[in-house]
Amino acid sequence: LQTTFEAENWSGDMEVRSAVDGTVVNAGVARYRKLASNHLEPEETWTDGSDMVAVVARTRQSKVTVAVAARTCILENGGSVDADRTFVDEPGFAAHDFTVRLEQNQPITIDKVIALTTSRDRGIADPLRSAATWAGRAPDFDTMLGAHSQAWDALWRRFRLEAETDIERMRALNLHIFHLLQTVSKHTIDLDVGVPARGWHGEAYRGHIFWDELFIFPFLSLHLPDLTRSLLLYRFRRLPEARWNADLEGLAGALYPWQSGSTGREESQVVHLNPQSGRWVPDNSRLQRHVNLAIAYNVWQYVAFTDDIDFLAFYGAEMLVEISRMLVDLTSYNRSLDRYEILGVMGPDEYHDSYPDRDEPGLDNNTYTNVMTVWTLLRTREALERIPEYRRVELWHKLGLSREELDSWEAITQKMRVVFHDDVLSQFEGYDQLEEFAWLDYQERYGDIQRLDRILEAEGDSTNRYRLSKQADVVMLFYLFSIEELTSLFERLGYEFDEDLVARTVEYYEARTSHGSTLSRIVNSWVLARSDRSRSWDLFTSALMSDIADIQGGTTPEGIHLGAMAGTVDLVQRCYTGIEVRPHGLKIDPSIPPELGRLDCRIRYRRQWIELHLTPTSAEVALEPGAFASPIEMEICGEMYTLEPGSSHVVEIG
Repeated sequence: LQTTFEAENWSGDMEVRSAVDGTVVNAGVARYRKLASNHLEPEETWTDGSDMVAVVARTRQSKVTVAVAARTCILENGGSVDADRTFVDEPGFAAHDFTVRLEQNQPITIDKVIALTTSRDRGIADPLRSAATWAGRAPDFDTMLGAHSQAWDALWRRFRLEAETDIERMRALNLHIFHLLQTVSKHTIDLDVGVPARGWHGEAYRGHIFWDELFIFPFLSLHLPDLTRSLLLYRFRRLPEARWNADLEGLAGALYPWQSGSTGREESQVVHLNPQSGRWVPDNSRLQRHVNLAIAYNVWQYVAFTDDIDFLAFYGAEMLVEISRMLVDLTSYNRSLDRYEILGVMGPDEYHDSYPDRDEPGLDNNTYTNVMTVWTLLRTREALERIPEYRRVELWHKLGLSREELDSWEAITQKMRVVFHDDVLSQFEGYDQLEEFAWLDYQERYGDIQRLDRILEAEGDSTNRYRLSKQADVVMLFYLFSIEELTSLFERLGYEFDEDLVARTVEYYEARTSHGSTLSRIVNSWVLARSDRSRSWDLFTSALMSDIADIQGGTTPEGIHLGAMAGTVDLVQRCYTGIEVRPHGLKIDPSIPPELGRLDCRIRYRRQWIELHLTPTSAEVALEPGAFASPIEMEICGEMYTLEPGSSHVVEIG
């Protein structure tokens, strides 16, 4: 931090305080303020007797020691200025009070350098000593600013997207990339951390990790895949806790929690406050078992982008097997239907957590969960086939796998139940028995009805009674999979599937969704991108401005919505470019909205950098040269090409 003062018409003494505070209270979310918010225990204050002060504190629950050291220098004409310093020493608080002489029209500059270390850092003996050492060794402000700018230039070259759109949209996209890289970056690769749903920017959700990785990892994987690998290892390291959680629920395998923290245990609350009614109501969100499906999907997608078979062999396959075992145990056979079912869960839509005529929570045969379960079982078997034989043998012994167990999954992948009604996919069994909702009436009465769950609960009613959704649920299938993939899955299950079913299902639920989650607009914009460009673009621009405009009315100050931010960038990066990983290679089938004009970006696919220059009427694809680069099979606008490193190809779009 650098601050410059200049007195134009005055000379005299100025008092300055430079402090570090270890008594921070987390009270940024109004509805959390009655909960425990003091998470630090001050331990020590310190000064070196000259320009340095420090505070040491320890986190109350995890007992992590945190040290913050601050070096403050006062400069005039490039040289140090002697100033009276008084050391202020209070519990958890240390400061220097300065008295500085200001002369008229003679500027002085105050530089403050802060170093923070913790007991979890590597290569240190003592957090306080390390923080003080690095604060003392830090160069001057201009040198650090130059290094900082160079680091961001390198990140921007790797992650940039450039579009010929209006400046506000481009600024929002850049802001979203910036916030993503403020939360996770190459420095994260050495840390045991996941991706918090609200970043590190606010206190909502207490820093917990949900399923938002599903929307975040694609952007990271196509630019810095080592970072995605590191974030997936956060999940692998918590596999023992997931196994324990499954055991507590009477399930085999591993059950990852809906909300995860430092240990990987289930952190979801059992009640939550409705600020509209002031009542605490039951919270059944831990029944969203689909977070496990998201983790499985993320593992597979990372390997598809990178061909990192070592990761699959030593980490990913084990997670897939244990998640699959849990899903199989969650599945039951309905003899009368000769179908397998999954009962008592929640899908992505948080407006429905139970049936209106049942006391116990949970829903039956959520289509998203059932279909994703089939996909996960198939990919797990494929993963075991793809890894080297020696590692496969090791895993079979370690996990107690048998051919009989894997063969038993086959029936589930052929006879999982999928429910339909009114010629569309049902969100869950019994959805068609719910009442239609009076949308216009509630819009007239309340205006903003994104959070109908709160509105109806305050009225003594429940969203469980109605055909309405907070966010995309069954429509998520069309977000994650191509028509070809879904056709293959449904045909395997013995159901007919075509594009008309997709269109009918999307239209049906789009008319019944309040988009009370910031992720919902991402999904619906994606699935409408080629069938209803106008509606898709409206949803995209709304999602793009969701945090900037705080469209949920007060949630952004509690923390940004990182999944939605990453999702908007990924809409540009993969949806509008038509990027898909296919068995034969990479597919690029752009459909650039006129509002974006020209789109320039670069992606990393299987150790090869690819430059894309796309317009509504043309696509140029260029492979960067490299000593270790290999040719890539590509399907560009429906035609197959083999591109050599250093070559490019232009296709006109009719």
